[in-house]
Amino acid sequence: MAVRKGTTYGFKQTSGLLSGQIRRASETRGFAQSRVLTHWEEIAGADIAAISRPVEVSYGRGGFGATLTLLTTGANAPLLEMRKETLRERVNAIYGYNAIARIRITQTAATGFADGRVAFEHRPAGAADTGPRPDIVAEARTATESVGDEGLRAALERLGANVITKARG
Repeated sequence: MAVRKGTTYGFKQTSGLLSGQIRRASETRGFAQSRVLTHWEEIAGADIAAISRPVEVSYGRGGFGATLTLLTTGANAPLLEMRKETLRERVNAIYGYNAIARIRITQTAATGFADGRVAFEHRPAGAADTGPRPDIVAEARTATESVGDEGLRAALERLGANVITKARG
C-alpha cells in the first residue's frame, strides 16, 4: 500500500496570494489598523482607554466587517462588555462606514498589561510573603475575640488583617 505524499504541487491558497492586495484596498478606504492603535484614547475616550488596549483588527471569512480585539483586565471586562456597542459606533464613526462589525474582549492579568502579555514567572525563592505587621494582627485579633468558634475566629482574624492592611495601603 502506497502512502500518499502531502504536497500542493506548488499551489498556494488564494487567501495567501490576495492578503496584501486586500489590505492595501482596505487601507485606501481609510481602514488602517494603525489609526485605531495610535489614536485609541481619542476614539474610545479617556475612561475606556484607561482600562483597555486594542490588540488586533482581523477580517472574518465572509469579508463583511472586521473584528476588533480589546485587551483588558478581568475586573474591567464587564464594563467593556456593557459599552461594546457604543465603542463600536465610535470606531466606525472615525472611518465613516461600518468597518468594525464585532468587538471581542480578551482578559489578562494586570501585570504585563502594557505589552499584552501576562507574567508567568515564579516568585524568587527569597521573596517569601512575611504577612501582615504585628500591630495589624493584634488589631484584627481584638476585633474577633468575641467569636466563639475557633476556626471561624481564625478565618475572620486573617480576613480582618488583610482588610486593614489594604485599607492602610
